[in-house]
Amino acid sequence: MSIKPLLPGALGFGTAPLGNMFRAIPDEEAAATVEAAWDQGIRYFDTAPFYGAGLSEIRLGDVLAQHPRDEFVLSTKVGRVILDEIEDPAARDLGEKGGLFEHGRPNKMVNDYTADATLRSIEDSLKRLRTDRLDIVWVHDVAQDFYGDEWLAAYETARTGAFRVLQKLREEGVIKAWGLGVNRVEPLELTLDLDEPKPDAFLLAGRYTLLDHDRALQRLLPAAAAQDVDIVVGGPYSSGILAGGTHFEYQQAPAHIIDKVARIKALTQRHGVGIKSAALQFSLAHPATAAVIPGATRPSRIAEDLAALGEPIPAAFWTDLRAERLIAQDAPVPTA
Repeated sequence: MSIKPLLPGALGFGTAPLGNMFRAIPDEEAAATVEAAWDQGIRYFDTAPFYGAGLSEIRLGDVLAQHPRDEFVLSTKVGRVILDEIEDPAARDLGEKGGLFEHGRPNKMVNDYTADATLRSIEDSLKRLRTDRLDIVWVHDVAQDFYGDEWLAAYETARTGAFRVLQKLREEGVIKAWGLGVNRVEPLELTLDLDEPKPDAFLLAGRYTLLDHDRALQRLLPAAAAQDVDIVVGGPYSSGILAGGTHFEYQQAPAHIIDKVARIKALTQRHGVGIKSAALQFSLAHPATAAVIPGATRPSRIAEDLAALGEPIPAAFWTDLRAERLIAQDAPVPTA
């Protein structure tokens, strides 16, 4: 089932940064950013218990509780249960994402994709978000970047636990859609091959961007489109490197990525377009993409994203990107 009729627009708000990703963000700044998104018409918000051990959900819920629930779409994730016990956030084993939320809450996080944990996670998220229902639930990070060679075992637990619980909740009308939220394409390809359960959509972070899209383009997106499974693109700025930051894949960007970004920027300057505009519009150009959800921690970023979404980009820019092999030759691009 396509989630496009469910989503209120092509641009949503990814709230991972509100969990104090990379830095400690004052509560007032986080609240102002969510309020700016609301004031400028954003009505789809995505979060997760993982983001700061519940901090992102709490901050998002505090603002959204002031608005009518029927006026926005809300998604969160399962796969991690937040406990009352305390641990050192900087010492957590987060696979390739070590230290990502070291400034978040110190509550202990337990990875658990079983049926019981899925139901508990949803119940806890509803409390933190101060709401009575969720629209979309994603199964979070059941992939190689967090579990290495053990990822298939984690996936199998999710398939027989979280997947089936979420499908049942969707069938009962408790939620409207479910899927996986990951940073790798392989779990999504595997899920599309299942006879059951059947997801409605995927949230794919970082794998359909200007900097990294080849595998998703060739295999995943065509298969998803054929099954009417939509893609929500997370991380369209590749952890910030495409928006003036220094991170790629949640770590300091390596030299070859910095060089590629410099080449893309040279073309944006030649054609007089913003690199954020190119990043957002590229990710949305594929027909399988339902929405894009960049993150932000400052209110001004919301206006920048909205402007980027609407900025005219000349066809010659995309032609030059292809000519310099900065995007795949067969990648869909926006048309005027």
